[in-house]
Amino acid sequence: MKNTGTPCLAQAILTDPETGLRWAMRDYAAMVRGVLRRILPGREHDVEECMADVFVALWRNARKLQDQEIPVRAWLMVTARNTGINRYRVLHRREEIPLTEELIQTLAELPADPESDAAELVGALVAAMDPPDRDIFLRKYYLLQSSREIAAALGLSVANVNTRLSRGRDRLRRQLCEGGITHA
Repeated sequence: MKNTGTPCLAQAILTDPETGLRWAMRDYAAMVRGVLRRILPGREHDVEECMADVFVALWRNARKLQDQEIPVRAWLMVTARNTGINRYRVLHRREEIPLTEELIQTLAELPADPESDAAELVGALVAAMDPPDRDIFLRKYYLLQSSREIAAALGLSVANVNTRLSRGRDRLRRQLCEGGITHA
């Protein structure tokens, strides 16, 4: 789970928050925006607010990221996704945005409270996966890409992507059960 860029970026944020966050936004703003736009299509104002929330969370969690050597990229993907889904749920309660079939499926697979220990453990378990499984999971569940998009991006067949997703979900379920977390 080590990422050589994580300690440097986290340290930069801790030493000089303005410069460190500027570096983080330079390197990761497009990715965070992409995650949020898939969850909140056509809601640019909400995307911008969520982006600000994600980078504030990065600043607040820089010490944890550094101490636990958590990869910044994976952490930002998880945080952006959770922040976007929280905003989506608020908007959906007010029935302001339509619910797509893929988003229904993704939301159904999430713990009731995205800030729960289960969500944090899932994020850590996914970040610890070996490539290409980690990339497949991040693209599917955090970037909300289709299996066809993932297959094209990674040079795999759609069947291979779907098989890896199925086996990976089974592995995650086992790891969550071993960690004392069961699905309600």
